[in-house]
Amino acid sequence: MADQEEDDMQMALKMSMQHEPPEPKRSKPRDNAAGPQAEESPEVKNRRLQRELMAAAAEKRMMAAKNAATAVVSVSKVGKSVKEEEGGSASGAECKKKEVNLGKELSPAEANELFSMVFGGEVTKDVLAQWSNQGIRFSPDPETSMGLVQHEGGPCGVLAAIQAFVLKYLLFFPEELSKVASNMPMGSRVSESRFVALDIFASLVEDKKLRALVKSMGEILFLCGSNKRAVIASLSILDCDIEGSGDSSKDEITAKALEGLSIESGCDLQKILRVNTYTSQASAFHRLKAMIPVFQSRMGAMLFLISALLSRGLVKLQNKTDSVQADRDDPSQPLVTAPFGHASQEIVNLLLCGQAVANVFDGSMDLGGGMFVKGISTTVEVGFLTLLESLIFCKVGQFLKCPKWPIWVVGSESHYTVLFALNTKVQEENELEGRETQIRRAFDAQDQSGGGGFISVEGFNQVLRETNINLPAEKLDHLCNSGFIVWSEFWQVLLDLDKSSGGLKDSTGLMGKKFFDLYHFNGIAKSVLNGSQATSGGETPIQRPRLTTLRVSVPPRWTPEEFMAAVPSGSGGNDTAGKDAVVEVSKPEPPQHAPLVDCIRTRWPRALCNWEGDAPSIV
Repeated sequence: MADQEEDDMQMALKMSMQHEPPEPKRSKPRDNAAGPQAEESPEVKNRRLQRELMAAAAEKRMMAAKNAATAVVSVSKVGKSVKEEEGGSASGAECKKKEVNLGKELSPAEANELFSMVFGGEVTKDVLAQWSNQGIRFSPDPETSMGLVQHEGGPCGVLAAIQAFVLKYLLFFPEELSKVASNMPMGSRVSESRFVALDIFASLVEDKKLRALVKSMGEILFLCGSNKRAVIASLSILDCDIEGSGDSSKDEITAKALEGLSIESGCDLQKILRVNTYTSQASAFHRLKAMIPVFQSRMGAMLFLISALLSRGLVKLQNKTDSVQADRDDPSQPLVTAPFGHASQEIVNLLLCGQAVANVFDGSMDLGGGMFVKGISTTVEVGFLTLLESLIFCKVGQFLKCPKWPIWVVGSESHYTVLFALNTKVQEENELEGRETQIRRAFDAQDQSGGGGFISVEGFNQVLRETNINLPAEKLDHLCNSGFIVWSEFWQVLLDLDKSSGGLKDSTGLMGKKFFDLYHFNGIAKSVLNGSQATSGGETPIQRPRLTTLRVSVPPRWTPEEFMAAVPSGSGGNDTAGKDAVVEVSKPEPPQHAPLVDCIRTRWPRALCNWEGDAPSIV
């Protein structure tokens, strides 16, 4: 006890000698000039010591309060709150609160519903590991620097859908990526410079790629939320330090926070998942930008899928028609398919068109008995093609085949990749084929032969009037001299009739043949030889994503025989053009084949493709 009193006395003496403001009030020291009579009695001395101890204790409390205030200010500088990112201000207390509350906590029922919807009741640990170890990260390889890298199977459907939107911004909205912020609706403007050289990918700076990623994620989430809201999911174990720390430490902070984390049940989700809802696209943009380190972490793909599902809404929690379970034909099946954990078509459709429908045809289909199955109900920004259509397992509708931008997610039996063009003209209809369709439709309307392919002279004159065809007198007499007109004879005349007269004669000799380039990106690391270093035993393959350039030619719908018969007769320049055309048809460049070509032909029938190096892979 005596030792404690001595310690307290020493502390009081030390504190009384400090002069840091504010100074606590102390008992006034006795005047040394008072002389001997100033000596303290034991009772007075005890009271003075008690006052000194009380002053020291008060000073300790003040110092502690000062340190706490300094810590709060420091945290507020490092981790800004969401309100501060949106243009407001946040106090240190608000930031401190955010450290333990990143958003709304799901109820146990909501978390169980969400987990069951995604994974079902019998998901394996391997599938959960696939979805818990996939971040949304760009390739470090210069040639594929615009691409998102996939490490293993499973979340490729999520990555490919995001990739398609990222390409939309990189290729067709490059000016959007140089702005600090945008108050415009995402995807509302078209770049004036639509045709971008492919080498842009090698020179992309990180900031533009990340901005394209943020805009893409925001657009998808608002698409899922019917353009009214976006829900962004995060983890409670992450605090505001991630948002404000330096770039070099963000990944380290996130990775350390995720050490040992596993999600194996709805209960696990409920413990760590936090969600925020945004109705302002600018607010969502700022939040997504701040959370890029989280989406780049190993939990990124799963968190984005959860964000999309919650943006759409869970049917048992929100009594409305635009919800995930209401979209689906069979809500009892998990969205991640067994046994390999691939993203279902419902996930891909949700991210591409905002609805978790299971089919890819246009509209809905009546199966009879009041049963309908749902397909794609509206035009889309980026589209979808699948190998399964070439195998006659499904039919992709025009909404997905002909999106606004020439970018398609490509599906195979087990993987999703991306196909795209730099030129929007690849989507345009062939001029000659469009004209042929118009004339043939008018001809068939006059066909009373039951499909025999011939019409009367009166009906033929009606066709000529409707389609603005001006036939020379000798051609008209030749076609009508038998009293009826056969389509094949009429067709041959059209191919030798100038466009100025309403015909289909093509002075280029291509006869409607199209040439264009397509590019295929596979984000999963593959062994490739291109760009690797040679060794004594040859080239050593390296593991990286693949970008393949395909040269595509699409001949017209008519047969080669019809094509050759259409070569103009006579001499001179027309004859030369005709010879060139015959050579083009009879000796084309030897085409190459891969499963991707079958996918391409579902969009451009008869397409022929060539490429250099290894064949493009869709698995």
